[in-house]
Amino acid sequence: MNKQELEKIANTIRKETISMIYNAKSGHPGGALSAIDIFTYLYFQEMNVEPSNPKKEDRDRFVLSKGHTVPGLYAVLAEKGYFSKDTLMTYRKMGTILQGHPDIKKTPGIDMSTGSLGQGISAAVGMAFGAKAKNQDFRVYTMVGDGEIDEGQVWEAAMFAAHRKLDNLCVIVDNNGLQLDGTIEEIIGATPLDKKFEAFGFHVLEADGHDFDSLKAAFDKAREVKGKPTVIIAKTVKGKGVSYMENNVAWHGAAPNEEQYRQAMEELEKAGEALCQK
Repeated sequence: MNKQELEKIANTIRKETISMIYNAKSGHPGGALSAIDIFTYLYFQEMNVEPSNPKKEDRDRFVLSKGHTVPGLYAVLAEKGYFSKDTLMTYRKMGTILQGHPDIKKTPGIDMSTGSLGQGISAAVGMAFGAKAKNQDFRVYTMVGDGEIDEGQVWEAAMFAAHRKLDNLCVIVDNNGLQLDGTIEEIIGATPLDKKFEAFGFHVLEADGHDFDSLKAAFDKAREVKGKPTVIIAKTVKGKGVSYMENNVAWHGAAPNEEQYRQAMEELEKAGEALCQK
């Protein structure tokens, strides 16, 4: 799949994500929008998965450790064919398979229930270790937020992954610079991320999280790394694709009203038209 095709899919995913959150009157648009290009690349280019057989033993696994941004992942899973796109508008409704955080028991394509920050990466490390123990060759991918890495559990998991030389593990940091109520530097200064992960025994790569060529280069390189886990520090923009949400911490966990929803959809429609004219 070429770059333009991936960009079109990602734009569609953004529209569906905003629609889901607007319809539910609840959700986390900022961090979902920053992660959507990465979700798109993983499921439409990088990972070995089969929507018709979501529990296939040798499939690659993805764990969304920053579980509150799951509406973007749900939209990708629906677009990939794990379940009907009609289901998306049931997000956060009573009885839905699309809960506010990932639920492995309810949603096809979800490999781990997450929500408590730090626990997702820990589960992903366990999956990668299990694959090594059983001589299985699938890869495990997990996304953490740059605010999430304030959690000590993230670094415990990182130490174990490096100690066990889990080169089948790829951690992606969604480095959008914002968390719940401020910048990551205001709350707990996280930089330099690259030196921290390097000190914990990771092979460190960097990427533009909104450029599919940059993502391809990073994920291709990650596959070549042997003897240690890899982290891709993906520079992103919180709220990417919707002008009034971009780099605005107020959209960490707020749903748009009707006027804001219309503006967002108009902007994304225009972006989609521009992609079709390339």
